[in-house]
Amino acid sequence: MLVESFLKYIEQEKRYSLHTVQAYRTDLVQFTDFMTTTFELAPEAVTYVQVRDYMVYLVEHKIGANSIGRKMSALRSFYKFLHRKGLITSSPMSKIKAPKTPHRLPVFIDEEKMDLLLDSEEFFNDSFPSVRDKMILETLFGTGMRLSELLGLKDQDVDFYKGTIKVFGKRKKERIIPITKQLVNQLQEYIQLKSLQNFNNKTDDLFVTNTGTAVYRQLIYNTVKSYLTYISTQDKRSPHVLRHSYATSLLNRGADLNAIKELLGHASLAATQVYTHNSVERLKTIYKQAHPKA
Repeated sequence: MLVESFLKYIEQEKRYSLHTVQAYRTDLVQFTDFMTTTFELAPEAVTYVQVRDYMVYLVEHKIGANSIGRKMSALRSFYKFLHRKGLITSSPMSKIKAPKTPHRLPVFIDEEKMDLLLDSEEFFNDSFPSVRDKMILETLFGTGMRLSELLGLKDQDVDFYKGTIKVFGKRKKERIIPITKQLVNQLQEYIQLKSLQNFNNKTDDLFVTNTGTAVYRQLIYNTVKSYLTYISTQDKRSPHVLRHSYATSLLNRGADLNAIKELLGHASLAATQVYTHNSVERLKTIYKQAHPKA
């Protein structure tokens, strides 16, 4: 099947993450089902007219602009693959434009609020689940890594001597992130505590469940959302918010934009520049509060 061949290609050759492959699978299955049911067409026989009708269908079913944009991106990659394989002469996506998405600034948590959460004895205790939860928050906020990168961490990825963590980002690209001495000590204490649990060495993953198996995406998401509820009323309280918070804090403290790009593992500077808007908005707020003419 063409879809399966494409998914195998992006997973094994392009080295897309499992999360991205699953998202593309969902999008392409939905697309092929629509084309089969509505037009009785196989994917390779589709023209831009049918793709346009599919977009109309998505809009009518209240699918958001961001989701439609992602689906169109999946289709572009899919038809580019078919064209490269010589299965189609031209891509039906060449005349398709994704809907405009509203410009949104990255949501972040003030570092003062994060300090209040992480330094307070009110929210954490000495039990393994509580220490693990705190270390998840400390690691995300202290490194800016992605959720998928956190899930892939192993004990040996932490270099206590050099004070770094090795992560594998998008397309399995390796990068080294420096960490503070405090985080080094906290991770050492956490790993020691983990070794004292009755887990029988079920996994070498850095973060594990209460039974010693590797943590999973929903557990991390629920953990972060639960604790951020104590310090924030904003709607978004996800692991990615901590990534935004890390980048915003670095920028506000004068870090070079190119350095932030490398720390975050961005492929281009354009992806990092979005954080400058947060910094400008912060300066505007300070100006309005402090300037006598504001």
